[in-house]
Amino acid sequence: MKNSLLIDPAQLRVGMFVQLDIGWMHHPFPVSSFRISSSAQIDTLRSLGLEKVRYFPEKGDLFPNENVLEKVGSAGLERGDAMPEAQVSSPIAGAVDPSAQASGPSAYRQSLARCDQRFMVATQRYCALVAAAADNISYARDTSRELVLECVDALLHSGDSVIRLLSEGVGERSALHPVNVMVLSLLLGKAQGMAAEELQDLGLAALLHDLGKMHLRQKGVWTPEILSAAELALYQSHVGKSVALAQRMGFSSAVLTAIAQHHEMADGSGFPLHLLGDDMGKAGRILALVNRYDGLCNPARAADALTPHEALSVLFAQFKGQFEAVTLGAFIRMMGVYPPGSIVQLVNDQFAIVLSVNSSRPLRPKVMVHDPRVPQGQAPVLDLESVPELGIRRSLKPAQLPRAALDYLSPRERICYFFDRAVDTGSHGADL
Repeated sequence: MKNSLLIDPAQLRVGMFVQLDIGWMHHPFPVSSFRISSSAQIDTLRSLGLEKVRYFPEKGDLFPNENVLEKVGSAGLERGDAMPEAQVSSPIAGAVDPSAQASGPSAYRQSLARCDQRFMVATQRYCALVAAAADNISYARDTSRELVLECVDALLHSGDSVIRLLSEGVGERSALHPVNVMVLSLLLGKAQGMAAEELQDLGLAALLHDLGKMHLRQKGVWTPEILSAAELALYQSHVGKSVALAQRMGFSSAVLTAIAQHHEMADGSGFPLHLLGDDMGKAGRILALVNRYDGLCNPARAADALTPHEALSVLFAQFKGQFEAVTLGAFIRMMGVYPPGSIVQLVNDQFAIVLSVNSSRPLRPKVMVHDPRVPQGQAPVLDLESVPELGIRRSLKPAQLPRAALDYLSPRERICYFFDRAVDTGSHGADL
């Protein structure tokens, strides 16, 4: 790149203008090119484990130490050199691989922080593309494609994935639903053997499925069950408007079809075309199911919210006929009987909240246990995969918890997920 240098992260200083030649999934900054404004940003940059950082002397206020440039130059690095391919394809080469870390409270909290950050950045990018969709369609298209491609690439290279319950309040509120639906749809698509290109189309459809609701914003909260006939027709029109916007962006017919089907049901009870299961594509079936699940966990009226365990139970017991059997079965296996966010009581009578599920071992989740002897900030995290004798007795509603356990476990008001590489815990028992 013209007029740039690759320098050692140890030589970063406030005032330098830098560019990160890695995808947004691998760093916590909202943009990849910026002027360093604080020592905290430098600490974060160094923590990424990058061997080199691209620096633009003409854009910043500082120049690296001459001794450092001399050392870098002796290694054959000159102005305008491109990032070596190995560094681009392995953006965190110097970082500790999370899969190699021992599973413990620190490893879990590091993974949670990483997932929180990635989800937050994804919601910020969604808000940016929504703001641009009306008059900067190329920016909206490119942002959508980049976001989804990064997620698909990370998912396909993560091996077994952990589905992580995120912290309360993470992300831009208006973007929680589309990003959450995108994450779960991609996980379910991977579980059903979708190829990379299919996952990219599915991810784009999931991300953009409600884009047409922009014209409903001024109407406030939309709860279809209590709308008049005219209001219901207006609400349902968001499907066609979402398809039209995605079409303007130039996305494929596969993306458009999946968006068009995100409210269709296998028994013909959906809208707008009342399709039957055989008429729906694989991506449409996945998107319709995940969209309904998120709607049960995070409805427009908080009082109507179900726990993740309740939501799965309702889908299976009450709405089973509305979803294609193979897709529903794969989703239940992936999420586990007790999906992240579920409140449970263990066989030893302790109360806990499910924090994460390994998609390849969904019946033995990781839980945070209520232990009044331990401060809440250091609450024990227990991996039930490693403690087979300690299982889950039953699921509970938050209101069924004793007050002390409720305050300690702090069930999420909104259920949001992201994925991370699974850590092999071996047989070490609890993360205590």
